[in-house]
This record gives sequence, structure tokens and C-alpha cells, in this order.
Amino acid sequence: MNEITETTSQGAANIDFSVWGLFLNADLIVQFVILVLLAASIWCWSIIFNKYFLYKRITQEADQFESHFWNAKSLDDLYDRLISHVKDPMSSVFASAMREWRSSSAGPGAVAAIPQRVERIMQVTVNRELDDLEKHLSFLATVGATAPFVGLFGTVWGIMNSFQGIAMMKSTNLAVVAPGIAEALFATALGLIAAIPAVIAYNKLSNDLNRYAVRLEGFVQEFSAIIARKVDVRGS
Repeated sequence: MNEITETTSQGAANIDFSVWGLFLNADLIVQFVILVLLAASIWCWSIIFNKYFLYKRITQEADQFESHFWNAKSLDDLYDRLISHVKDPMSSVFASAMREWRSSSAGPGAVAAIPQRVERIMQVTVNRELDDLEKHLSFLATVGATAPFVGLFGTVWGIMNSFQGIAMMKSTNLAVVAPGIAEALFATALGLIAAIPAVIAYNKLSNDLNRYAVRLEGFVQEFSAIIARKVDVRGS
């Protein structure tokens, strides 16, 4: 009995419990789970950094545009200056509205319908821009919701391997169950590592996007009011 205990103890000492060692010694299913979680985590971080800097940039550009908008001598002058380098959603909304305004004012038709057409084209542009800004955010939500369960699957599989080791070795010594338990805990940890940042980032980025969407909607309402006043002046 002492010889068996000594042998299993030596086996435990020879097991590599480093991250790389756990991966190499893991079952193929557990290795697949680890690779999936690792890939999901890397992709999540790339989305997080991309969206963070994107939202920061368009917010700064919106500040600059609104400053130019309210200080411009005329809408036509601002449009002529900005049309060659429209680079943010708010400028795109303004440019689309001005194109509709110019074409409507130059062509025949009911003058009273111009504000509705301008507002409609702005809403279409806002929806298109927000769809682009929201792209890939759903992946963060998906990873945040599913990664712990994927890690749990790896955990269950690792524990199953541990019980198989107990049955084959006919021993409950820690050296028999340690590798499977280590694999199980490693998969669980990776699931949490992937899920926690994804959930936090999704909530933060969604709030940032919602605030920007409210800002765009406010600009649409303000610009629609300006166009309506211009139509009233033209009609009188």
C-alpha cells in the first residue's frame, strides 16, 4: 500500500500544472472548449477596444460639428464646407438632410411637405448609422451569457475524466483525480475570464451608444424645426 501511495505521489509530482501543461494534458474535448473560450475572449477584447475608441471619436467629432453648426453663417455655407469630408454620423445626418432640402427647394411640389421629407431622410440616415455603430455588440452579449456554460461543460467533462481515473486506478488518491480537476477548474476560469469583461463592456458600450442615439435624435428634431421655419418664411 505504501508503494502504491509513493508511486501515485511521484506521479503527481511529475504532472505539469502550468497553464500550457494543463492544456497539453487535457482531453481533446476540454482542449476544444479551452480554444473556443480563448478565441471568444480575444475577439471580445478586439471589439471592446474598437468600439471604445470609435465611440470616443464620434463623440468628439459631434462636439466639433455642433460647434460649427451653431456658429455657421448659413446652412448652405456649412454644407459646402463639410460635404467633402463627412466622417461622423451627425455630419452624415446633416448632409443627407441638406441634399434633400436643396433638391426639394429646387424642384416642383408642395412646399408644406418639405419638412416631412427632410425629417424622414434624416431618420433613415440615423437608423443606418446606428446599425453600423451597433454592429458586433451582440457578440459581447452572447459571450457574456454563454461563456460560463461553455466553461461549465469543460468542467463537467474534466470531472468525468477524474472519475474514470478513479475507476481505472482503483484509488481515490489526489494524484489520480488532480489532473481532471485541474482541467475542469481551468475551463471554468476561462469561461469567467471571457464572460465577465464581455458583460461589463456590453453594458458600458450600450449605454454610450444609447446616449449618442439620443443626441442624434435631438439634432434631428432641432434641424427639422429649423427647416420648418425656413419653409414658413418661404411660404409667406
